Amino acid sequence: MIVDHLPILPVVLPAFAGALLLLVHGNIRPRRAIGIAATLAYLVVAVLLLERAIAAGPVVYETGDWPAPFGIVLVADRLAALMILVLGLIAVCAVVYARAGWDTRGRYFHAFFQFQLMGISGAFLTGDLFNLFVFFEVLLIASYCLLLHGLGAARVRAAVHYVVLNLIGSALFLIAAALLYGVTGTLNIAHLAVRVGELAPADQPVAAAAGLILFVVFALKAASFPMHFWLPAAYAAAAAPVAALFAIMTKVGVYAIVRIFGVVFGADAGPLAQLASPWLLPLAIATMIAGVLGALASRRLAEMVAFLTVSSVGTMLVGLVPGTEESVSGSLFYMVHSTFTVAALFLVAELLGARRGPAGDEFVPAPRMAKPLVLGTLFVVGAASIVGLPPFSGFLGKVMILQGTSANAAAPWIWASILGVGFLMLIGVARGGAVIFWANAPGAPGVSPGYASAGALLPAMALASAGIGMAVFAAPIKAYTDAAAGEVVHPQRYVEAVLAASGGSKAAMRKPLPAVNER
Repeated sequence: MIVDHLPILPVVLPAFAGALLLLVHGNIRPRRAIGIAATLAYLVVAVLLLERAIAAGPVVYETGDWPAPFGIVLVADRLAALMILVLGLIAVCAVVYARAGWDTRGRYFHAFFQFQLMGISGAFLTGDLFNLFVFFEVLLIASYCLLLHGLGAARVRAAVHYVVLNLIGSALFLIAAALLYGVTGTLNIAHLAVRVGELAPADQPVAAAAGLILFVVFALKAASFPMHFWLPAAYAAAAAPVAALFAIMTKVGVYAIVRIFGVVFGADAGPLAQLASPWLLPLAIATMIAGVLGALASRRLAEMVAFLTVSSVGTMLVGLVPGTEESVSGSLFYMVHSTFTVAALFLVAELLGARRGPAGDEFVPAPRMAKPLVLGTLFVVGAASIVGLPPFSGFLGKVMILQGTSANAAAPWIWASILGVGFLMLIGVARGGAVIFWANAPGAPGVSPGYASAGALLPAMALASAGIGMAVFAAPIKAYTDAAAGEVVHPQRYVEAVLAASGGSKAAMRKPLPAVNER
């Protein structure tokens, strides 16, 4: 039955769709139809997978029927299923928005869009560290091509920095994986959770070094300070639908930190338990401050949104510092809110720029926009939500984080940072909005027909509505993030599900692996 194969469909479906799109040439209409249909099908699969994760707990899928730790295992628990659903919703909005003209500026836009979905989905679902690296590379290769879509000097410059830094990160990832495999004999995440806690004292420094290297790699992927400077230039230069999809890419890095340092280096890791905890708080606060200072110094709306993306990563990481169910739940709630809000603001930035003539989305006076009510409302909703003003979802997410961290010894630093950065965010978005909507210059700007159509407005409205919906339905969503946080903080259910599906147990998995020539 198809329900038995749900965990692999978010990877297989876009992979086949992308391969098919590479073979389709000529008119844009068939490529557009295939791309939109495949993305809608992906969203349906995401909903079904979420329902399955709620009903059955962590769903384990062994590809090729090879058991862990030898085979490739996909695991869909509540957290992974939630991220797949968020990805599906953003992807549908982004691919529909691309119909305004962006998908005509390159033959392979829809193909690379599907490969990007494949890579991100695999990163969320994989239960194996090496395959996390593989899916990282898939999504990065696709993102390189999407970043260059439409060409232009700014995109080429941003792509060079983006590629170089991520290649360095990939090299470090391989080194860390090799070190871990050398001392544990496995790269399956659940199996690592068993092996790391039982390492001999002589092997613990090697595993610790590997873990800290992985932390650096994931912090780079998440655009954390001081490795954040690649993101603003890349995201601000990207096409609007690409930047909207990229809104979830930093969350892949945050997700990897949660997964690896919650399962492998979690509470059961013995002397290596909570390996990254001492670094989380300074990293989170520095990331928040660096992001908001960049937003205050920005000269374009898209650039400001990119820096706010960096700052939001810091807010998510702050919730991970205490490691309690309440604080982690707040981080997960805020992660979903931030993804929707940032994606919406990237689309709104381009729509505003298309209505301001040569000024674009720069913070300079421009001719008065015609019919600015809809876009003005979308900007206000997005800005208020990202700042964290009540009653929007950003406010609720921050309150959850503040409540979850109130008993922690670092609570004064956390509260001061979140509230202070929120105030500076308010100043930045208020300044930008005042210039864009009220600093008028003589003349009448022209509007691109594609960006004036309902087809371009609806995706931005849908993403903004998703953020509002999170505030309206905050109670059931919080109940879900509470349950997901429980699985993160207490990963035993994840570990047992993978090992039991593989026909093993913790006791069996503690036995030494056979030598390579005996396998």
